[in-house]
Amino acid sequence: MGKQRIDIEYPLNTKSPNLVWEQISSAHGLERWIADHVTEENGVFTFTWGEPWTEQDIRQAQLLEYVKYDRIRLKWEYDDEDDDSYWEMRIEKSELTNHLNLLITDFAEDDDADGLRILWESNLDRLHRSCGL
Repeated sequence: MGKQRIDIEYPLNTKSPNLVWEQISSAHGLERWIADHVTEENGVFTFTWGEPWTEQDIRQAQLLEYVKYDRIRLKWEYDDEDDDSYWEMRIEKSELTNHLNLLITDFAEDDDADGLRILWESNLDRLHRSCGL
């Protein structure tokens, strides 16, 4: 079973790339909408879901690419080394509205694609609620 690429375009309520960049590229920003706790050290982001007194899910992602105000690309540590999959968040300006869009690229096993899309949509809803984007 192979992985399929998932692309999601999310319109943002801002024209400020600074605000968006802070939310997608820093541990503090990602903690507001991706996971309960996020840390970053030497290009490795650690994402924690759940509280210390309950069951936790902890995952690490290696920073692959970082282009300020443009995109950040990461790879989960558990993905096979030969696997070309990654997850990326890009900022793009809409020529129609002059507002920004957040473009998400991720990869999922064929039977997990719908679940991953739902997860991203839920995260993007949290992004909107947490900072109005």
